[in-house]
Amino acid sequence: MQLKSTVLIGTAVLLAGSIAHAGVNKTSWGRTADGKPVEIFTLSDRDLTVRITTFGARVVSIEAPDRSGKKADVVLGYDKVSQYEADKSTYFGAIVGRYGNRIAKGTFTINGETFHVPLNDKANALHGGPIGFDHKVWTGQEIPNGVEMTLVSPDGDMGFPGTLTAHVRYTVEGESLHIDYSATTTKPTVFNLTNHSYFNLAGDGKGTILDEVLTIPADRYTPVDAGLIPTSELAPVAQTPFDFRTATAIGRRIDATNEQLKRAGGYDHNFVLNGKIGELHLAAHAYDPSSGRTLTIRTTEPGVQFYSGNFLDGTKTGKFGVAYSKHAGFCLETQHFPDSPNEPKFPSTLLKPGQTMHSETVFTFGVQR
Repeated sequence: MQLKSTVLIGTAVLLAGSIAHAGVNKTSWGRTADGKPVEIFTLSDRDLTVRITTFGARVVSIEAPDRSGKKADVVLGYDKVSQYEADKSTYFGAIVGRYGNRIAKGTFTINGETFHVPLNDKANALHGGPIGFDHKVWTGQEIPNGVEMTLVSPDGDMGFPGTLTAHVRYTVEGESLHIDYSATTTKPTVFNLTNHSYFNLAGDGKGTILDEVLTIPADRYTPVDAGLIPTSELAPVAQTPFDFRTATAIGRRIDATNEQLKRAGGYDHNFVLNGKIGELHLAAHAYDPSSGRTLTIRTTEPGVQFYSGNFLDGTKTGKFGVAYSKHAGFCLETQHFPDSPNEPKFPSTLLKPGQTMHSETVFTFGVQR
């Protein structure tokens, strides 16, 4: 993440009695169990169509063409708000926070004061605690080519200090989905937002992602302990199943007798990207041989969490009536490193009053003939 001053500006045009922009459509999408209205925004440009809901500021669907021009939805998810609301474990498409990924024992210290986040991942806090940003209704505002989601998290929310105001801007430009994050706080706090979309480039419900080919430009990764908390080591990927510096099928080494893979049931690890923090650099490239679809991810973040859908177990039924089995989708969560508040050697996630924390990630879809 990068600290800088940010001004967020959007303009709107009144068309046919509703606020709209070219390529942006807003509709009602039901209500939460406690009656809060939920909206969904459809963003489109050229061959890419993306739907974003205010419940968790989630990506609900991304339709992209294959090598023959046939479109398919390439992210996992549900048809209804009630299904997202009932699901406390998969985070399909959500913005996770206030701290995405894990904090060891849910505990961290700022200026000598210790703070506690309720535990929701065995002995640790995951994605902001039991009621994170993924289960909040954000405020959506149409902007040119997209939508800006805003959430105000009060002081003490899930144990985090300071009233935090977060903005997430989704825009579609050509074949790319841009996600722009920013936040301010009234007290020193820790902050690490990311998007938790599960991708299957063959199409949602089209089997596992084990044959999809992945490249991650990272010379190092952060090994984890039995609780999936980083050990503080930045280990080389060379001669390990974590070496994706050249294109490799996700399933090629996933069953290797490697202690790290056994602990996570597959890949659920942070990769230390080679690019410069604060500047857009390559985070990953994925390719599905069956459809020809490709996904290229660039980010300003120092890391990317590669998760191979290890904890999907067939109990969640998605948009196409297909039960999501293990490895039905993969996540590439651009981020600061897990448990950074407790690891002084890791890039800092501390946000202070008067600062604006900002990061950007771009998902570009294409085809390989």
